[in-house]
Amino acid sequence: QLQASGGGLVQPGKSLRLSCAASIRINSMNTVGWYRQAPGKQRELVAVVASDGSIRYAESVKGRFTISNANPDNRVYLQMSSLRPEDTAIYYCYSRSPRGIDSWGKGTLVTVSS
Repeated sequence: QLQASGGGLVQPGKSLRLSCAASIRINSMNTVGWYRQAPGKQRELVAVVASDGSIRYAESVKGRFTISNANPDNRVYLQMSSLRPEDTAIYYCYSRSPRGIDSWGKGTLVTVSS
């Protein structure tokens, strides 16, 4: 089970950190990370980290967002900086098991507006 938190209303240019608490061992997953879905748009990848430590970011967030995980705490974080109005979305925590089973947490809403 995945539980995302940390969303809220933030002004453009500001920062926010999202946290995902996992009831499963993160280091047992093939992939963990974050997706988002903006109003009227499809869900899209934001940032994921694989079990080998490789990280993939959406082009739109490269250089602004940083994903990290804390294995002892079983948490995955998304540090978001220089936020833009187009970053407004519901952010979902995600994992894929070694058997290819995808899990999604309830999302957390991020609104970037002045």
